[in-house]
Amino acid sequence: MTDSPAKGAPDVTEAAPLEWRSGFARRELQRASIWIGLAGALALVVLLVQPLLIIFAGLVFAAVLDGGVRLLGRVLPIGRGGRLLIICLLAVAFLLGTFYLTGVEVTQQVTQLRSTLEGQADKVTGWLNRQGIMPGASDVSGLARQAMGSIGRITSWVGTAVGALTTFFMILVIGLFVAMDPRIYQRGLEWMVPRANRAEFRLVLERVGRVLRRLLAGRLLGMLVEGVLTGVALMIGGVPMAMILGILTGLLAFIPNIGAFISGALMIAVGFSSGVDTGLWAIGTYVIVQTFDGYVLLPIVAKKTVDLPPALTLGAQIMAGALFGILGLALADPMTAAIKTALERSSEREDERDGSAGSDNPVE
Repeated sequence: MTDSPAKGAPDVTEAAPLEWRSGFARRELQRASIWIGLAGALALVVLLVQPLLIIFAGLVFAAVLDGGVRLLGRVLPIGRGGRLLIICLLAVAFLLGTFYLTGVEVTQQVTQLRSTLEGQADKVTGWLNRQGIMPGASDVSGLARQAMGSIGRITSWVGTAVGALTTFFMILVIGLFVAMDPRIYQRGLEWMVPRANRAEFRLVLERVGRVLRRLLAGRLLGMLVEGVLTGVALMIGGVPMAMILGILTGLLAFIPNIGAFISGALMIAVGFSSGVDTGLWAIGTYVIVQTFDGYVLLPIVAKKTVDLPPALTLGAQIMAGALFGILGLALADPMTAAIKTALERSSEREDERDGSAGSDNPVE
């Protein structure tokens, strides 16, 4: 026999705490979904950091090609595809011509440079051992491993020649496809953004692209100037392997601060391998070239391109190198410039919002 409900007791009509149509449950589930989504996105970025770096490197290469296409369009009024083809053919012709003219000599100098650096490293470590500064056995390979470990881990996908070539090929392919028609990919990115924010997102993308083109144009100019000046000065001073040292200096100039330090250490080590006079000449060359780059060329380029504070650049390089390895170190400057541009636009929006709010409520 069941108990009958009490007379006059109201019926229960409210939603249960776990029922979806309950406002409380809906709000809590929405909040939980947001946090779960953020955690999943963060985990996905960590897992896919290597492919994302390759994609970003392809976009950086596309910015270089796009800058060349735009520059060529000022003097050659043809279609974008034709201008891109001309840029690619000129780059291939330059590389093949350089390799044909200097390939044998550069190959010999690379082999000689390796043996010279190993000999100089043995001398330095031997002197440190005799002075008691570096006790115990310390060969060149162990020293190199320690140096690499201090800079940052080198990921396995660039640890072999096959991985490096595959990565380089993918970067080239991505850059070429994006440079053919960047507007298609820009529209695809805009489509993933809510309609209310698409105009702002488009503006940020355009600014980031412009900043990357200017940054990379200035970087390429600095690489050319540093490489040529270093090679010519070392050749005049009789420093061995001047050509390969000039090429390495130009390539390493893509990474400011750290690249200049590495190239300077290389040329000074090679210079002192031939005598004190050539070593002093190498030091003087390094000081003069870096002074010219830091106080003459860099301010001019920064004024026309993008001004990144040296401490910010160095800090970004250290963090990117420690987190992402060699490729992260090379891409630290473009990443910093892109983030800086987006944050500057966000600050402009805040100022515009504050200004509009102040105009709506004028102070009497």
